[in-house]
Amino acid sequence: MILLWLAALVVVADRVTKYLVVTNMTEGQSLPVVEGIFHWTYVLNPGAAFGMMAHNRILFLAVGAAVVAAVWYFRRDILAEGPLVRSGAALFLGGALGNLWDRVQTGLVVDFFDFRVWPVFNVADIAICVGAALVVLGIFRKEKR
Repeated sequence: MILLWLAALVVVADRVTKYLVVTNMTEGQSLPVVEGIFHWTYVLNPGAAFGMMAHNRILFLAVGAAVVAAVWYFRRDILAEGPLVRSGAALFLGGALGNLWDRVQTGLVVDFFDFRVWPVFNVADIAICVGAALVVLGIFRKEKR
């Protein structure tokens, strides 16, 4: 049950931060937090990571739905794993749902963390990457509940 709360927390954090960006900035606007290092930059991403495969909304909707379905289908197996895999799966699920929400609404994902040396990203992207890394680490460590 705690894993559902973790996934829900990611979705809420993602929705709130995106809402703040959309309501307080204009698309393309960039506000320096640490000049030249970290900015809040409002970008609408029509693709996957790095803007790849832009404007393939149906594909991204299908992939997002498949991820959610896979986590649901394998939930018992995930729950039998150790804390790294369980937590990673919850983070991954929350991130997938956060970006899926954007794709359902507009087909574009709101991104805003800008470190100037990496493409702009969001809370859901962080959860997906950290979640995937935790799952892989947990599998390699062969953790069990």
